[in-house]
Amino acid sequence: MAKSKQHPADVRARLRIAPRGGPVDLLAYDAAATPGGPKDKSRALAEIEEMRPLLAELQEKLFAQSVAGDPRRLLLVLQGMDTSGKGGTVKHVVAGLNPAGLRVRAFKAPTEEERRHHFLWRIRRALPQPGEIGVFDRSHYEDVLAVRVHGLVPKDTWRRRYTEINQFERSLTDEGVTVLKVFLHISYREQRDRLLARLDNPRKHWKFSPGDIEDRKLWPDYQKAYEDVLKRCSTVNAPWHLVPADRKWYRNWAISKLLLAHLEEIDPAYPKADFDVEDSRRLLLSL
Repeated sequence: MAKSKQHPADVRARLRIAPRGGPVDLLAYDAAATPGGPKDKSRALAEIEEMRPLLAELQEKLFAQSVAGDPRRLLLVLQGMDTSGKGGTVKHVVAGLNPAGLRVRAFKAPTEEERRHHFLWRIRRALPQPGEIGVFDRSHYEDVLAVRVHGLVPKDTWRRRYTEINQFERSLTDEGVTVLKVFLHISYREQRDRLLARLDNPRKHWKFSPGDIEDRKLWPDYQKAYEDVLKRCSTVNAPWHLVPADRKWYRNWAISKLLLAHLEEIDPAYPKADFDVEDSRRLLLSL
C-alpha cells in the first residue's frame, strides 16, 4: 500500500498544543492555514484516499488483538464551535472504517437522568471497548465550555472540573485508551458564511437553530473558554491538537493524519493462533 507523503508524526507535532505550556491565544492561529498540508485540495483528497486502507488495516488489527485480551483502544474527541465540522469529520474521516469496530456518540444537552449524575457519568457509559475506535462529537468538555459561557453552574464548580477531567483522562490512558483530542479552529467570518449557507438551502434548515445566533453573540466568551481548556487540559498523556478548520479539505486531511499517527503508535498486531493450525487444517480437509 502507498505511504502518505507527510509523515503522520510530523503533522502530529505541528498541531499539538504543548502540555503545560503558557497561555493560548486563538487569535494567533490562522483558521485558514494548512500547516504541514498538501499544496492544494486535489492533492489532499488524493492523500486521504491513500490513507483509507492504512487506517482500515490498523483498525482491523486493533480489533483482532482485543480478541486475545489486549485492552487497548482509541478515543477521538472532537470539539469546536458550531459549523466547525465535527459531524463532517465523522462523515469523511472514518468513512472507510468498519462500523463494527466504531463507537460514535454525539453529545447533546444532558437529559434529566444525566443531570442527576456526575458530569462524567454519561461519558463513561459511551467509552470505546477494547479493540474499538470511539468518536465523541462534543464531549465532557462541554461542562467547562457551554456550561461556563451560559452560567449554568457556579464558577467554583466548573473551575474544579479541569482537574477532574485531567485525572479522568489519565485514568483512561492507564487503562489502555489512547486519547486523541482535536479542537477544530474556525474563524468568526467562516462560521457566519456556513450558517448563511444553511439558511439558503432548505435541505439544510434542519441543521440550523435560532440558538446558533445566540451562541454566536457569545463568541468572545467561547473563545476565552476554549483558550483555558487548551491551556489547562493539554497534558502529556492526552494533549490537545489544534486543527485549522476553515478549509474543509485540510481539516479532513489533518485529522486523518492524526488518527493514522496515533494508531501507528499503538502498533496493533494480529494475534498468534492459540491452536494447532496444521492439525485444524487436516481435520477440516478430512470432513
